[in-house]
Amino acid sequence: MLRALLPLLTLSLIASASAQQTKELRLGVFPNVTHAAGLVGVQRGLIQKNLPAGVKLVVKEFANGSQINEAFAAGAIDAAYVGPGPAMNAFMRGVPIQVIAGAANAGAVLVARGDAGVRTVKALANKKVAVPTRGSTQDISLRHLLHENGLKASDEGGNVTIVPIDPANMPAAFAAKQVDAALVQEPWGAVMETQGAKLVANEKAIWAGGNYTTTVLTVNTKYAAANADTVKGLLRGHLASISFIQGSNAGAQKAVAEQIYTFTGKRPNTNELFKALARTKVTWDINLTTLGEYAQLNKEAGFARDVPDLNRFVDLSVIRSLAK
Repeated sequence: MLRALLPLLTLSLIASASAQQTKELRLGVFPNVTHAAGLVGVQRGLIQKNLPAGVKLVVKEFANGSQINEAFAAGAIDAAYVGPGPAMNAFMRGVPIQVIAGAANAGAVLVARGDAGVRTVKALANKKVAVPTRGSTQDISLRHLLHENGLKASDEGGNVTIVPIDPANMPAAFAAKQVDAALVQEPWGAVMETQGAKLVANEKAIWAGGNYTTTVLTVNTKYAAANADTVKGLLRGHLASISFIQGSNAGAQKAVAEQIYTFTGKRPNTNELFKALARTKVTWDINLTTLGEYAQLNKEAGFARDVPDLNRFVDLSVIRSLAK
């Protein structure tokens, strides 16, 4: 009887070892220049290279923060590059999510169709303005801009209609005259400029002189607790990607273009990517002061009843130790 059980026990041990070797890190990324660290890390294999042996990187493309939040809540992803607005809202709804690094500052612009007659923020009155999704970082930034200029969104009792459109689809929406303007992440602002759109507010005019976080790297806290080495490997790959981008603008343009094309079938040209990267600061660090101010804007916009405890929401201890 014991001899008969030995093959079964051996098979069980082999299966167990095999299961450990096929662990995955499911990572969400957007096809935006504000996600350049993720795009470059994926395209050049820098993230996979830094993961522990036996851990497979599974990349999932998303168009906006609402989709990321749904995926985190459903347990469909383990980590993601995402805007701080959606990440905050997921955190405050009880989704087990935490920010473990910054990824980009600024990198979003306000553009208008060339024939829309919009050259200032005040001219957005009675216009339709696209943002990636309701409650996105760009939605919150737009509402703040409107308030500063004496305007309000229609859902706040004002006359500016905010329209959610995936960034990669905004150029087509402009061409079809579905909207008059857009507050959008790069490279899509630069792409629309190529098509004749006018720059209304550059990345520094959107908020805080451009010194605000537009993309963070987040992780499911339950996954992180059970896979500390994998998360540390992800952060090493993240740092390697940032280093590559900062050291090779041409290489970064090529890698970003290739990965955006893989995701969307659309390839921004060299001029568009040069402009987009110049408007985006790729960095692992986070200005916690402006992040706290942003949390207040998120509350003012009505997307949260309160502000998050940043000491629980953000943990930069590991990335800081690795960056030394």
